[in-house]
Amino acid sequence: MDNYIIYEVIGYIASVLVAVSLMMSKIVSLRIVNLIGAATFSLYGMLIGSIPVAGMNAFIVLINIYYLFHIFTNKEYFRLLRVPPNDHYLQHFIEFYNEEIKKYQPAFDSTISSGTVSVFILRDMIPAGLLIGNLNDAGVLSMKLDFVIPMYRDFKIGRYVYSEQRTFFRDQGITEIRSQAGTADHTEYLKKMGFVPEGDHLVFRVI
Repeated sequence: MDNYIIYEVIGYIASVLVAVSLMMSKIVSLRIVNLIGAATFSLYGMLIGSIPVAGMNAFIVLINIYYLFHIFTNKEYFRLLRVPPNDHYLQHFIEFYNEEIKKYQPAFDSTISSGTVSVFILRDMIPAGLLIGNLNDAGVLSMKLDFVIPMYRDFKIGRYVYSEQRTFFRDQGITEIRSQAGTADHTEYLKKMGFVPEGDHLVFRVI
């Protein structure tokens, strides 16, 4: 195959990777795919002898590495904040992110009952996630919603909630969390957080 054609293919691959990265809502995935795209563009620039293309994209690679390093090593503040189910901000939050919620948990129903538990996950004091479930007398929380806003979907919140905050759940009288599977992505996320399949549910045991 002619070298020119090979170089063109590399250039097209780089363009597609950069374009795909800009359509991603998950910031970590965006950075990683954009880094790969920029690295491919830098290679393309070197192959065709274009120093500006190679140099600029190499710089973009370094920028992505810097921000990924910052994301994975930065010490952040997390806190769980339980709010009443009729909280006005809670209702506005659900309304604002309704379309995004439906992408991952299309069966979510915001109907409030007497046993509804609503918990915001604060990340550097920003409401970055929301848990909603119904708690029964046996201490089982039937999860209705486990949602993280797009810019914070890097698993840090999930690890904080399910690995570091078991005491919080115990203090709320919760011994087990049960969730119906949402989309394939949501189901995979729950499994990574420690949920195990049981029938048509995924189960997380607090104690």
